[in-house]
Amino acid sequence: MKKNLFKIAVLSTVITAFALGSCSNDDTGTETTPVVDTARWITLTGSFPDATGTAGNGGTRAYAITPQNAANPDYVVDLFKLNGSTYVEGFALKSSRTARVQASADGKFLYNIQYTGTEGGVFNKYSVTSAGKYEEVGFELNTSVILGTSPRWVKAAEGVGVGVSFGDALEPYTGTAPNYVYRNPKGVIKIANIDLNNTAITNTGAINVDLGTDLESKGYHIWRADVPVLNEAKTKLYIGVGIRRHNTSGTVTTNATSGAITGWATTTNRDLGTVSYVVDYPSLKNPKIIISDKSIIDNLGYRTLTQYVGTDGNLYQATATSGPDILRISKSTNEYDASFHFNLNTALNTTGATIKAWRYIKDGIAIVMYTVTGTNGGYVALVDLNTKTATKLATELETDPALTTTFGQFQNIGIIDDNVYLPFTPAGKDGNIYIVNWKTKSIAKGAKLKAASGSFYLGAY
Repeated sequence: MKKNLFKIAVLSTVITAFALGSCSNDDTGTETTPVVDTARWITLTGSFPDATGTAGNGGTRAYAITPQNAANPDYVVDLFKLNGSTYVEGFALKSSRTARVQASADGKFLYNIQYTGTEGGVFNKYSVTSAGKYEEVGFELNTSVILGTSPRWVKAAEGVGVGVSFGDALEPYTGTAPNYVYRNPKGVIKIANIDLNNTAITNTGAINVDLGTDLESKGYHIWRADVPVLNEAKTKLYIGVGIRRHNTSGTVTTNATSGAITGWATTTNRDLGTVSYVVDYPSLKNPKIIISDKSIIDNLGYRTLTQYVGTDGNLYQATATSGPDILRISKSTNEYDASFHFNLNTALNTTGATIKAWRYIKDGIAIVMYTVTGTNGGYVALVDLNTKTATKLATELETDPALTTTFGQFQNIGIIDDNVYLPFTPAGKDGNIYIVNWKTKSIAKGAKLKAASGSFYLGAY
């Protein structure tokens, strides 16, 4: 049942206080030691088709396995197995469309904000209880009051979720036909901070978009906000933004049949670098724009996180899911580091490589999932951000054309100790979990993943 978010935040605080204030020894003077579940589960997620058959657009299912089973090539996960029209394995996360799933570092909890539909914007938390089994815990939070029904959100730090949405943009023109005049759309980025441990919204904020007179006069504008991540000190929140450019000398376009106005002319002529907003945390105030001149590609993730805090405390940001770059934001200045630029094409001595998903591991080492323009398939590489080098790791599936689709929708790369978990299935085809030991740079094929028409695996947690 959906609940009012403000009541929930208050109720969460009251319950927490009551629980803390009610703890006491029992009448016998002894204390009961709670049973702690020490099992480490790996959750695999996958998407299935919607009612019209659109691949990967119907929602998200989850299945939990042990690391031992993940490493066993004879173990089979059949997440999309049907008995008639009913799925018989795994668990369906609430959402009318495939949404972004996040998880606690220990793998014990999943977090999800439903994407679109009547429950769009509702936050849910799930506990992993056993193999393939989950239980909804905590409160449902209705974030749609702030973020709308299609928010972009991530686990911005352990225990902290942040959702963002861009809206309230102006029409990019004024006047009446045929005397239209261009104006910048401006818009507002709305922010909601979520306490993942107590399932409560703790603060909200808004940024009135202002790129400055010079950029706005050239037609540059924001069209999306995404991937909010906290810095190491948890004093700054970095928000990636999508940039487009209108042709200020262009004209209004209309629908040829209905005559309805469809927008102002745009251009692909871009010389503006990668852009991020920075706001103070936890106040969510004092917004500032920072721009990198190392790339002219946005740092948005279609369904994947693109920003990570490194072991050195700096923030590393990929121009995913359409670029080859990894940029760095300095922990000391909160500005882009002009001395750092990693380019996957250069590191692999290739052209056309595009990062679709990645994850920072440790000590400057990261793993990258990428595609190559004009080449079928999806590929994996370990990269060293310190030496700006990369090592390609081969899989049996890498030349399958359908991997292009699944890599483009990948959500999360799992890591436990020295091992990286990559569930790879070409759209509609069986695959495997591939396990990378990042220290030895070796890759091994693990559990078999059964797929189905229009379905594929999205991530490991």
